[in-house]
Amino acid sequence: MRFFKSFFSRGSEARDLIEFLWKAKLWFLIPFVAVLLLFGFLLIFAQATGVAPFIYTLF
Repeated sequence: MRFFKSFFSRGSEARDLIEFLWKAKLWFLIPFVAVLLLFGFLLIFAQATGVAPFIYTLF
């Protein structure tokens, strides 16, 4: 939980996007955007470590 607070406390694009969706009452898109962000972090993590061959076999 502390990670998300520090992540969204900085001026990031993800925070701006979530804030826009919240103000525009597009709440149903928040889980979709969250999954896309997690998928992006997974791809970045996979390229930076030695687990890439194992993750790429899932797709």
